[in-house]
Amino acid sequence: MNNPLRIVFAGTPEFAATALDALISSGRHIVGAWTQPDRPAGRGMKLTPSAVKTLALKHNIPVFQPHSLKSAEAQDELRALSPDLMIVAAYGLILPQVVLDIPRLGCLNIHGSLLPRWRGAAPIQRALLAGDHETGVCIMRMEAGLDTGAVLLERATPISAQDTSGTLHDRLAAIGAAACADVVRALQQGERAAEIPQPDEGVTYAHKISVDEAKIDWSQPADAIERAIRAFNPVPGAWTTWHGEKLKIWGAKLNEPASDLADSLSTVECGSVVRAANGLAVVCGSAQSKQLLTLLETQLAGSKRMSVQAWCMGNHSPKSGDRFGDSANGKHINAASSDPNKALSGSPSNVAG
Repeated sequence: MNNPLRIVFAGTPEFAATALDALISSGRHIVGAWTQPDRPAGRGMKLTPSAVKTLALKHNIPVFQPHSLKSAEAQDELRALSPDLMIVAAYGLILPQVVLDIPRLGCLNIHGSLLPRWRGAAPIQRALLAGDHETGVCIMRMEAGLDTGAVLLERATPISAQDTSGTLHDRLAAIGAAACADVVRALQQGERAAEIPQPDEGVTYAHKISVDEAKIDWSQPADAIERAIRAFNPVPGAWTTWHGEKLKIWGAKLNEPASDLADSLSTVECGSVVRAANGLAVVCGSAQSKQLLTLLETQLAGSKRMSVQAWCMGNHSPKSGDRFGDSANGKHINAASSDPNKALSGSPSNVAG
């Protein structure tokens, strides 16, 4: 029987912790866990350990939290463990070539897309925004390029019309964890999986998501806005403005306007509420093609998430003819928020997460 592989794991959020848990459960020899330093979190902004750190400490795995892997000290810590293999998932720090060269069998990355589509930091959200019907996970060899390495294993999953970034993240985390465990099992048994180079065609990049990008443009088609609402759920949250306050939209559905209403929409401004009796239908789309989007769940700044029906029961809820958006209230909204990419990273290689 082969000696147990000495594995080091590098990751930070829940996506990574799911993979680490799968390796631990399958009896792998994890000699160290690398994760980002504790960060302020919650209302009290208390220093909080990452999901990977919490899990590693629970299993008495040594934890390392360098601010960078470019320093000789951080590299020496890794080298001292004589690792055979490094598994990376949504780590969040750059892995220089000298680090990639330390493990005997190299470094493998768990990436949340079907490469070469959606290389980069936000593959889950970008797949939803683009209206992709399928995505998946790749176990790939890490190299100097951004998610350019050969693929050892690929597993796909359909994207449903109800998927949000949150639901898709959780499903991909489970798929990625199982795929990673399978690859490591094969390596432990002395097998070498075929490494398939990525094709040059079909390359797209999943650039980081900004809070400003999550602001709803009501002049966009209804289906694009509906996808954006799902893509930005749970972070950073698709948003608009209402009487100078930031309003997050957590759920919506496409709504074909009644025939007697369709013709009249051409003169209605985008962002306008046209029906409020049984919910909020908002006008969107271009001047040539106006459409309706029915809102299902909202959240005003400083308030809890609530159904639109509950919001409409209040005295200050929107009425037919009201409008959402800055142009309707003339006030500037501060879009500052927490990092929208932190929780849903698909772990780009080299820049690991």
